[in-house]
Amino acid sequence: MSEAAPAPAAPAKSPKRRSTKAKKTGPTVSDLVLKVVSESKERKGISLATLKKGLSSSGYDVIKNSFRVRLAVRRLLTSGRLTQTKGTGASGSFKIGEKTKTVVEKCSND
Repeated sequence: MSEAAPAPAAPAKSPKRRSTKAKKTGPTVSDLVLKVVSESKERKGISLATLKKGLSSSGYDVIKNSFRVRLAVRRLLTSGRLTQTKGTGASGSFKIGEKTKTVVEKCSND
């Protein structure tokens, strides 16, 4: 019996690379939150509901990104850029923290 020639192996296909999403340009949610809080004239700070109203009036989709807003507020609280005057977590009232005030003062002195 004659030996049959083995079929040639198919070339290995390289896996397709997924295209990465381009980063969105523009300010971050944290920057938008700080802007809304700093524009507020309230002495005791603004509530989360008022903060969301301010963000939506500036064109940010708060309903779709509610979690991102709360997460940004929590991060700003832990970093000291926001202080909480009432409540706990992402609920309550917020105003600009001492770290942000010193940064603003340094920028205005230059």
